[in-house]
Amino acid sequence: MADAGATTMLILLVVLYTFALCSGANVKIGVPENYNGIFPWYLSKLHSLPGNYSDLVVTGDDEGIFGVDAQFLYALKPLDREKQPSYSLQVSFRTSAHRQSFTVEVCVIDKNDNVPSFIEESMRGSVQLGLLKGIPFMQVDAVDRDDRNTAHAELRFRLMEQTPRIPSSQMFSINSVTGEVSLTEEGASTLDPEMCGRYKLSVMVNDMAGKSNAFFSSGIVTVEVTGNTWASPDPVRLQENLPGPYPIPISQVKWSGSQAEYSLEGEFPEMLFTISREGVIYLNAPLDRETQDQFQISIVVERPDGREIAKPVELRVMVGDANDNRPTFPQAQYHTVVKELASRGTEILTVQAADNDDPKTDNVRIFYRLVGQIPESPRALFRVDRDSGVISVQADSMEGTASQYTLTITAEDAKGLNSSCTVVVTVQDENNNPPVFSQHEYGPFHIPEDASVGTTVTAVLAGDADVRGGDSWKVDYRLESGNEEEVFTLVTDKQTNEVSLVLSKVLDFERESEYILVISAQNPVALVRGRYGPASTATVSIYVDDVNEGPILSQSHYEVTVREGEEPGRVIATIRGYDPDSHPIRYSLQGDTKKYFSIGKYSGELKTVQALDREENSTYTMEVIAVDGRNSSLSASTLVTVQILDVNDNSPVLVGDYSWKYLCTPRWEDQALVLASRDSDGPQHGGRLNFSLRSDATVRRNWKLTPINGHLELTSSSLKASGPG
Repeated sequence: MADAGATTMLILLVVLYTFALCSGANVKIGVPENYNGIFPWYLSKLHSLPGNYSDLVVTGDDEGIFGVDAQFLYALKPLDREKQPSYSLQVSFRTSAHRQSFTVEVCVIDKNDNVPSFIEESMRGSVQLGLLKGIPFMQVDAVDRDDRNTAHAELRFRLMEQTPRIPSSQMFSINSVTGEVSLTEEGASTLDPEMCGRYKLSVMVNDMAGKSNAFFSSGIVTVEVTGNTWASPDPVRLQENLPGPYPIPISQVKWSGSQAEYSLEGEFPEMLFTISREGVIYLNAPLDRETQDQFQISIVVERPDGREIAKPVELRVMVGDANDNRPTFPQAQYHTVVKELASRGTEILTVQAADNDDPKTDNVRIFYRLVGQIPESPRALFRVDRDSGVISVQADSMEGTASQYTLTITAEDAKGLNSSCTVVVTVQDENNNPPVFSQHEYGPFHIPEDASVGTTVTAVLAGDADVRGGDSWKVDYRLESGNEEEVFTLVTDKQTNEVSLVLSKVLDFERESEYILVISAQNPVALVRGRYGPASTATVSIYVDDVNEGPILSQSHYEVTVREGEEPGRVIATIRGYDPDSHPIRYSLQGDTKKYFSIGKYSGELKTVQALDREENSTYTMEVIAVDGRNSSLSASTLVTVQILDVNDNSPVLVGDYSWKYLCTPRWEDQALVLASRDSDGPQHGGRLNFSLRSDATVRRNWKLTPINGHLELTSSSLKASGPG
């Protein structure tokens, strides 16, 4: 009995400890399942019962498991959580005042008394070729009747063995928590149904999160290896500009495994291609081959959670060409040149149009035509090759045609789509015509010998039949003979080709009275046909008319020197001149107002008339006039400058009045008189003057002279008293 009492006390203590936290009007009690001790099993004291009560009733216990004894709740048999996890008991009683009640919640606490088991005895799945590693293709599931909120039902899965072990022993893996079965990296890369079409996997499930004291069970999973429909579809060729209606189905893919979702990736405008849930690929708008001639579309397959199932497959869409582009020239207008002597068949330009249609089709075959020419011509001058676009000369020669033509060329494809351009052809003149004079001889022309330099004697023209303004039309003239002294020069008018014969030097009838000039005319560019003949040369005759010319003096200026005081009548210079017509010359003076000089009327000898004084005038300037003895209107003149040379013929004199000057006595320091003197002669004779006192001992003792300054005309000295004062 003592042992029984101890056991009862232990159980009571455990229960009391378990529910130390249970209080209040509604009581919650936790009771472990599978109790195997002594009954009744006292679970907990009900503190809500007063000390004195009567008529206690317990309801909510259909099996009669629970009862109350002296404020203690007890059980009469073990509890099974898996059978019933909780009980809700209503306890009512009467006190002296009234009847009361409260609820007792009995929670059965789980024990790990259940072994986990797989839901299905025969677990089967299939894995498809192409499945990526780690993507589940099936899931095994197990249950444990223990409380799922405890470690008793926390299951873990393990893959124990794979049969057969080919081509690798590690083809598969299982997620320990979810039971999802997937391929390993090795399995994804080596899976081959021809090598092994079926695998058996031994799997184990543990409770207690796989701890060492866990319960476990095992099962067999059969995995069938199936072929995969997930493959790149055949390339699709679509015509551009399809009329619709859209969307148009163009291809389809199918993932044969678990539920999948599809999407498209690639370089194409958004929504141009789409894919349905069934894997049907649609085109939603017309295609333009010239914008993009093919598309590489990646088709992605994913699980609903966004994980990629297999590698993307590719769909190539090629766009077929429709002849929807007209050929176009790269420029609207071309410019080219053809020489006027070009012969038939000479190629002058190639025009090439481009067509944006498919170059592998006949849609880009272009035909060229010459459809217009401005100005028109009576004969065909040009042609264009139908296939190559080469423009060539059709005429035998372009001589005599217009200087420029504008051609209209069209480019047309097989459908008739076309465009045009213009070609401006300039006919380049060639030098096939030499310049020719209208006559062989010109003149004689008369020109007076006093004609001014720059006078135009005459103008002549050598005409050229080439195109006006071009190098072949321009003319270079040369004086071939008769102008050895370069008396004449040629001046060409570049606008008209007329050449003027211009006087470039002074004429002299007495020296040359007649000129016979030979002028040649040539083009600045070489002749391509023909040669220069007699018609390209002309002779010009010029006669110089005599004119009475005035005298000419040998010098334009004479410089003469004469000593002052020389006797009159001496020849100081001879003015020399001559008359081209050998007429006598008369000389006269102008500007000699005081008549100091005279000149010989015919000899030109210049003489002094009276003695000259340099101090009166040191320079004389006069003009000598030489007059034609037969025509007084013809004359020449020259300037004569006469410089008078100085002679020492003047004494120095004091300058200034000193009669009012005085010195004080007694003598002051630095008291002095300043004396100045001048000499009218030139510097050679009167440059620096010397002052002195007379030879008197008293004067020399009492007075002193000190030079102050001096120059050519004026010299100064100071006079000081040197005595005691």
